[in-house]
Amino acid sequence: MAVSVMSVESSIHDKIEIEYSINRSSFFRLEFVFCLLLTVDALVIVLSCLVSGVGYHLWMGVHVAEILPLCVVGSLASLIYTFRMNGSGYYEIQESAKPRLEVREILVCWFTTGLLLALIAFLLKIGATYSRGTFVVFYLLSPIALLGARKIVKTALAQAVDRGAIGGRDIVLIGEANEMAALKRGDLLALCGAPDVSRFVLSRDDDELTRSSKDVRVISAAANFVRRHNCRLILIALPWRDVARIELVKDQIKMVPVAARLLPDMSVRALSDLTWLERKRVPAIELQRTPLSVAQLFVKRTMDVIMASFALVFFLPILVLTAVAIKLDSPGPVIFRQARTGFNGKRFVILKFRTMTVQEDGANVVQATPYDSRVTKIGRLLRESSIDELPQLWNVLKGDMSLIGPRPHALAHDNYFETVLRDYAFRHNVKPGITGWAQCNGARGPTPTIEHVAERVKLDLWYITNWSLWLDLLILVKTTFEVFRRRNAC
Repeated sequence: MAVSVMSVESSIHDKIEIEYSINRSSFFRLEFVFCLLLTVDALVIVLSCLVSGVGYHLWMGVHVAEILPLCVVGSLASLIYTFRMNGSGYYEIQESAKPRLEVREILVCWFTTGLLLALIAFLLKIGATYSRGTFVVFYLLSPIALLGARKIVKTALAQAVDRGAIGGRDIVLIGEANEMAALKRGDLLALCGAPDVSRFVLSRDDDELTRSSKDVRVISAAANFVRRHNCRLILIALPWRDVARIELVKDQIKMVPVAARLLPDMSVRALSDLTWLERKRVPAIELQRTPLSVAQLFVKRTMDVIMASFALVFFLPILVLTAVAIKLDSPGPVIFRQARTGFNGKRFVILKFRTMTVQEDGANVVQATPYDSRVTKIGRLLRESSIDELPQLWNVLKGDMSLIGPRPHALAHDNYFETVLRDYAFRHNVKPGITGWAQCNGARGPTPTIEHVAERVKLDLWYITNWSLWLDLLILVKTTFEVFRRRNAC
């Protein structure tokens, strides 16, 4: 797999030159590797439970136990074990790719998992359906199977890395030329679990002002690359003593919704050789976290799909009647389409029931105002009741939007608000929503002044920082009452 190299050098036209080559056909996303590692352990535990139950009863010469209780116990054990190991980073590629077998970690986690299972069995009194002999065999067989499976997985991962089947297309490295040159293939594998990453080299100019200007352009190019390729991680390779440059990079990448880590520089790595890196967790400094973890994104997306599907079926009669009413009320299409900015700055087309005689989209979009003459008769009713937003349930199912999130604005308004409000672009770090924390707190409708926008941004950022499933459910309930109040609707 070719190393992705992004280099910036001064030229006559003072442009950024970007060169990269990626073998996409041989690349496995690291999320796939994570799921595979976790699934292997879960299957090993369930199979160990089945083998223990069947084998023990055959050896004792008695009737083979029922399979269902064995599957239940095995599934419960695998859930406890994988949950605990995942919390320690056991399934991360940078840990799984290291040659050392985690014998101590596996044994400690499994034996404590077994004790917890024994406690559950005692409290629920399931000894009659799951014999003590079966449990003892299961308790002793599973760690052997887990250690063997882990060794096989580590060998397979090492071979995959050597072949280039696992790479770092979704990891971006930004840094100084000397620091990046000092990072060898083995270092990167130990630091981030990928031997090859996409590199963006900062300026070598001696003049501080010129260097800073070029650095901003390099980091901007890196941020655009992250957005285009849906990267999951930004690594920063700079001398730790260069605080000003670290702050510059940190400030420039904060609008990108991915994790960012400052790698140990050459001085720090000199204090500990590679054998230490291969055995311990790397002391990278987390400069930025993702707004939502992989697990949180999965929970939120699952809720979106289930509830949006149910809502579309439930509101189907209203959708049909509304479409007919719009067609009879005024000439024009039933659905209004407009480009909006979504997650990570990506564009999408939002769907709404048409409520106005105009269909503005582009550089000039005039917000609706109270008693706006452009709003149709049926359109005013749809706006007051928020029925005009129902087609966005399809945007949710497509994945462009979420049920809950910051409301997306027209592109013309987005571009303006980003120039006057420093934190406005943070709203794009999660998917936009049909409703949000701002809307259920009365910040809905037009934004005639910057103060109105600033208040909405403040509420949206609070939501992003404090997201939880319960908060989303609370917002849905509050939104229902807000719709009946018809506050600020126009």
